[in-house]
Amino acid sequence: MEKTRPSPLILPTILLFLLLLSSFSSFALGERRREPCKHLVLYFHDILYNGRNLANSTSAIVGVPAWGNRTILADLKHFGDVVVFDDPITLDNNLHSEPVGRAQGLYLWDSKEFYTAWLAFSFVLNSTDHKGTINFMGADPTTVKTRDISVVGGTGDFFMARGVATLMADAYEGTVYFRLKVDIKIYDCY
Repeated sequence: MEKTRPSPLILPTILLFLLLLSSFSSFALGERRREPCKHLVLYFHDILYNGRNLANSTSAIVGVPAWGNRTILADLKHFGDVVVFDDPITLDNNLHSEPVGRAQGLYLWDSKEFYTAWLAFSFVLNSTDHKGTINFMGADPTTVKTRDISVVGGTGDFFMARGVATLMADAYEGTVYFRLKVDIKIYDCY
C-alpha cells in the first residue's frame, strides 16, 4: 500500500480558517463599539379622553373588548383596550413647556394578568436641534420601574436609526394622565 502525503496547502488553509473564525466570533460576541452615536432624553405627556376632557385630551380608546367602553379603561388589567395618541414631547417634565415634537402611535393592553401594553409609535421631531422621526416598538410592562423598547428606524436626522429606549413612568394621575421619560440611545447612525 502506498502512503499518501497531505497537501502542502492544508496547514495554511486551516490557519486561515481559524483566523476567520476568531474574527467572526469576536464580532458575534459583541466586541463592537458600545457608546451610542446619539443620545436624547425626552418626555411625552399622554392625556386620555374620559368623556369630559375633549379640549385637552391627546389620546383616545379606539378599540375595546366586548365588556368595555371607549371612555374608561377595561377591567382585567385593561385587557383588550387599544389607544391611539398624538402627545406633545418636551425636553423637560413640564406639560406646559414648548413642545419639540409629537409622539404619535398606539398602545394596546395585551395581558389579563399584568398591566402590560404593546407599543408602536413615532417621535416626530421638528425643532432647531432635531428634525425627523424616531420609530419605536415593543412590550411595556407598566408596573416595572424601567423597561426597554426597541428603536426600529427613523427618518431625517435619525435615518435608519437602531437602538434602545428606556421608558420610565415619570408621573401619572389615575388612568387619565401619564408622563413618560424616554432615554433614547441610538447605536446605528447614518
